[in-house]
Amino acid sequence: MLKQSPSELGAAIKAARRARGWTQKNLADQLNLASGWGTCTPNDVYRWETGRRTPNEWLPHLAAVLELDLRPPQGTIQLAGATPIGAPVSAEDDPMKRRTLGLVGAAALAALPLRGQRVVEALDVVLQGGPAAMTDSLNDLIEHYSLAICSAPPDVVYDEVFSVRSYANEILQGSRRVSQHKDISLAVGWLSCLLGIAACDSGAHAAANVWCTDAERRSEEAGHPELAGWAFLTRSMIAYYQGQPRQSILLASKGRDVTSMGTAAHAKLAAQEMRAAAMVGDIARVENARRYAAKAMSCLPSGSQRAGAFSIALGEEPPYTATSLMLLGRFKESVAATKRVLQTCYQPEVQERGEHASGYARALLILGLAHAGNGDLDEAVSAGHAALAGKRTAWPTLTLAGKLDQALERNFANAHQVEHYRARYLESSHLLLAPSGE
Repeated sequence: MLKQSPSELGAAIKAARRARGWTQKNLADQLNLASGWGTCTPNDVYRWETGRRTPNEWLPHLAAVLELDLRPPQGTIQLAGATPIGAPVSAEDDPMKRRTLGLVGAAALAALPLRGQRVVEALDVVLQGGPAAMTDSLNDLIEHYSLAICSAPPDVVYDEVFSVRSYANEILQGSRRVSQHKDISLAVGWLSCLLGIAACDSGAHAAANVWCTDAERRSEEAGHPELAGWAFLTRSMIAYYQGQPRQSILLASKGRDVTSMGTAAHAKLAAQEMRAAAMVGDIARVENARRYAAKAMSCLPSGSQRAGAFSIALGEEPPYTATSLMLLGRFKESVAATKRVLQTCYQPEVQERGEHASGYARALLILGLAHAGNGDLDEAVSAGHAALAGKRTAWPTLTLAGKLDQALERNFANAHQVEHYRARYLESSHLLLAPSGE
C-alpha cells in the first residue's frame, strides 16, 4: 500500500509500467481505454512518475491497469464523489452546443494540491460578504495570477487557477441576478484565459485551445471583446511556436478584428501578426503590421498594464520587432533591437526579482539566434546559457532554445561550445517534456 509521497507513488507507477514492458505512451493508451476519457497523454504519465503531479483522478484506473494498490499521496485532498479533471463533463450551455470543456464544480478539487484548496477556502469565507465581495476577490486573484504566470512554474499556476475557476463556476451556477451572473461569468472567462496560457506553457496545446475557446465564448456573452483578444493571442502564439505561421497570422487577424484600437490586446495582436508574417518571409506584410502595431501602441492610455499576462511592454518599437528582424535575416539589426528590449523591458533590477522570467529568457534566445546568424559564436552561446539558467521552464522557451541549438550546429558544427550548450538545452527539455522512448 503506497500513500507516503508523490515521488513514491510515481516510482511505483514507473516500476509497474516497466515490468510490463510498456512505454509511457502505452500506459496512457491503456488508461484512455480503461477510462473511456481519451485525455491521458505520455506527458501526464511522465509528470506522475517524476512526482511533479499527482494522478488522483486516474488512481482507480492506474490500479486496475497496473494491478497495484494505489492510494493518494500525502498533501492532497480527497473528496467523495469527485469529478475527475480528465473526465468528460457537461457544459453549462444548451445541450446541442456541448463542448469538451473542463467545466467542473468544487467537487473536482479532489485532484488539486493543498495550496489551491486554501485559496478556495478563503473564497468561501469571502462569499459570506455577498456577491460584490466575491466579484472583487475574483478580480484580485485574476490580477495576481496574471503576474504570477510570468514567473512561477506553469503547472503550479495551472493547478491553483483551476481550483479558483472550478469554485467560481460553481458559484456561477447558483447566481440569480443577471448583473451578478454576468460579472462572475466574465471572471470565469479570464480564469479560463489564464488556464490557456498555463497549458500552452506546459506544452498541453489541446487543453490550451479548449480553455481559450471557453474564454472567447464568455467574452461574447459578457460583451467584453478584449478577453477574446487575449485568448486569440494565446492560440496564435501556439500556432507560431508550432511552426504554423499562416495559421498564426489568421488567428492574430481575427483577434484584432474583435478588439478595438486603444487596447493592449489589439496592439499585441498586431505585433504577433508581424512576427508570424516574418516567419513566412512576407516582407510587405511585416512592414504593414509593424506600422499598424506602432500606431496601436500610440493610442494606448498612459495607465496601460505593463506587467503580467495581459500587458504590453511600451518600448521604442512594437513587441517582436527584434524577432521579426532576426527571422528576415537582418541579424545585426536584430542584435541591436534585442539589446534595447533587454535594457528597457527587462532591466537587471527587474530580472533579479524574477517578474518577467519567460519574457526575459525568450529575449535572450532571440539575441542568441541573431548572434548565431551574424557569426558570433561566443555571444550566441552565452545568451543561450543565460536564457536556460532561469527558474521557469516553458514550452515556447524550449522551442526557441531548440532553434538556437539547430542554428549553432548549422553554423559552428565543430565548436566545443555547441556541445556544451546542447547538453544544457537537453537537460532543460527533460524538465518539461517526457522522453519519447520512455
